[in-house]
Parts: sequence; C-alpha cells; structure tokens
Amino acid sequence: MKRIVILCFGLFLMTCSVNSKDRLVKLDEELSLIETRQIDFEAQRTKVAALADLSSAPEMYRAEGFDSTDPLAAIYYDALDWKGKPTKVFAWIGMPENVTEDVPAMVLVHGGGGGGGGTAFKDWVKEWTMRGYATISIAVEGQTDQRRDKRWERHEWAGPARNGIYRDSDEPLENQWMYHAVADTILANSLIRSVKGVDPERVGLMGISWGGVITSTVIGIDNRFAFAIPTYGCGDLAEAANQYGRALIENETYHEVWDPMLHMHKVAMPTLWLSWPEDQHFPMNHFAACYGRVSGEHMVALVPEMGHGHRAPQRRSEGYAFAESVVGGVGPWCVEIEASLQADLVKVTFSSTKTLDSAVLVSTTDTGGTGQRSWVESSASISKSDTKWTVTATLPRGSTAWFINVKSHDLIASSNYQQIK
Repeated sequence: MKRIVILCFGLFLMTCSVNSKDRLVKLDEELSLIETRQIDFEAQRTKVAALADLSSAPEMYRAEGFDSTDPLAAIYYDALDWKGKPTKVFAWIGMPENVTEDVPAMVLVHGGGGGGGGTAFKDWVKEWTMRGYATISIAVEGQTDQRRDKRWERHEWAGPARNGIYRDSDEPLENQWMYHAVADTILANSLIRSVKGVDPERVGLMGISWGGVITSTVIGIDNRFAFAIPTYGCGDLAEAANQYGRALIENETYHEVWDPMLHMHKVAMPTLWLSWPEDQHFPMNHFAACYGRVSGEHMVALVPEMGHGHRAPQRRSEGYAFAESVVGGVGPWCVEIEASLQADLVKVTFSSTKTLDSAVLVSTTDTGGTGQRSWVESSASISKSDTKWTVTATLPRGSTAWFINVKSHDLIASSNYQQIK
C-alpha cells in the first residue's frame, strides 16, 4: 500500500515538474531503503531470539577484593564480546546453608543506572538464600557493587552501560545495551542451573524497574525459567504518557525489535506482575497490556503506596510467597478467574489456595497517566465457595479505572487492572 501511494504521488509530480523523473527515482530509492530497513529488523529479531541458544554455563571466576565466603561469593562470569572486546559480568552468587537436597534458584536483575541506580546487591541474594534458594544477582551495566564518587565503579571487563531510554538504537544490534543485558541474564540462568545442588527445573527470574523491563524481554526468549516476577518494568511503553512514550514513540528499533510485547505471547511460565498504582514510570494500562498477553498463568499484585525502588519489593512478601507457591508445585496462589462490571456493580472471582481475609475496591475518577492519578479505596464484600472467592463492590460514579485488592494476612493479590473507556 505504501508503494502504491508513493508511486501515485510521483505520477502527480510528473505533471507538475520537468524534474519529475528524478523525483520518482529518489522516491523509489527511499522506498527501497524502507524495505531494506524492514528486512534488517527481521534479521535483528532473529538475532535476539537466538540469544536463547546461550544455554551453556559461562566460565566463572572469583572476584578479588570483595568480602566473599563459600556460601556467598562475588564473582565474574564470561559474557558476549562488545565492540571486539571480551566482557565479563560482576555478580554475587549464594547457596543456602545446610542443603540436603536440590534447591530452587533465583536470577535477580537490578534497575536504575550505573550511577545512583542499582547493581548486583549482596543483601538481595541473602534475602533469597535465607529462604532456601540458590541465588545470583547480576550487574548489567559493567559495574561492581563498590562506589567511587557516588557512582558504581565500572570494572575492566565492562560491556555497555545503559544510554537513556534505548538511545543506542541506531548502533549495530550487537553493540546495544539491551542486547547485552538480555544475554547477561540468560547466561546467569545457564550458570546458576549448572551449580551442583540446584534443581534446574525450578529457576526463577525477578527484575526491578529496568530489571523488570529486562525480565519482561527475557521471558519471551528463554523458556527455561520456571517462573518470573517482573516488578514495575514492562513493555508496551511507546505510547506511555510519560518520558518513555516521548522517547519511544518514533523509535523504530523499539517497536520492531525490543518491545517485550513482540514475544509476550510465548510466555508460558507462571508470572507475578508486582507494582503499585501510583508508579509514574510504568503506567498500569501498559503493565496490564503485558500480562494480558501472556499464555501462561499470571498473578497480579498492585500494592498501594509501595513506592518505586529496590527496597520495597525486596522487603515485601508477595514475591517470596509467589515463588514458594510455584516451586512447591501449587502454581500462583491467587489468580483472577473472571471479572465483570454491570452498571456500577463490580464482581470479581478469584481462585486462591490461601484464606482471603478481606477485600477492597481501588479506583480513580482522574484521567491521564495512571501514576499521576489519585487512587481511593472503597469497601467490598467477599464470600467463599470451595477454593473460589467472590468479591463485589460498588464503583464510585465517574470512575475511569479500577481493580480489586484481596489480602491474606500481609499478602496482597490483585485483579487485573480495568480501564473504563
């Protein structure tokens, strides 16, 4: 269709200018360039999908100058070459103590940047090893966990650092940060599942903020993970009403290669989508678009006033409870079965293996980005039949979006986010 429109426009020019032939040639060259770029995008998508082949455990080395012990050590592991230079990834890796049988494992991916953002957090590894998981926390911007001048110090084998919001999209694919971040995560999976005492069938993935974006991308490529917990970060961001939308709306490489939505339908593993309604970076409607496309069973936890950062999801119980339920063979402990809105009556049915103590309706009458809206809680009633729990509530007049939160002790589970058109 585009070629027909361009050629018709060219014929019109022939009636208007003696230079019409030259213009037609130029238009045809531009069309050929567009077609070539489309072919390039297809080739790039193929290269990204091929990262799943990084299934052999990379070589691992003890990192010198860190306070390592046998159960919890700072390491480097081999990663992909960058601009012709070999690279390594810094990580903390730990095993639970007194292991008598094969244990589940976690791959952890930080958010932020190499400055004031995240890194391979040792304490995050400790949180999971205390719960019986072998764990590897990786640094995906060539940094260690040591600071210099308030920034994480980059090591001598560093690969690329993140350049804004996919601002390196014009670089060759193999030079782009996301390409290496995805590869680093898949290699971490290959490494942890090769460790003696780890059950390779029970390896999970959790990423926070930019780590959540990486997680959302990886789970559509590497199907070996038993479950995943994307936290805050997601795909479908090109039209977000914030800095992501402004940066990505015209970024063809994001649209054609990197948007996690391109592969989300391949995600068959159980997923927990953990966030909060006031998050200003990753709006709820785009977050919901991602989990709405997965083919596997998904669970949602939208925790009001949770805050955006590493500490909040690390300290809350939702991620650990979800992981325990999945590796224990139960699957996600609470999922939405069906939801309806008739007039102003909200009705949501959950299947839960835990007792649900209470429920609230969370809604807003505001418009615009979900992170800028005011969210209010309204009373809801809850009833039980076998393992099914039905929640009903009255939606406030003029509401523009809503979801139901249920509680089991200190755990929060949510219905799918609903936006009213």
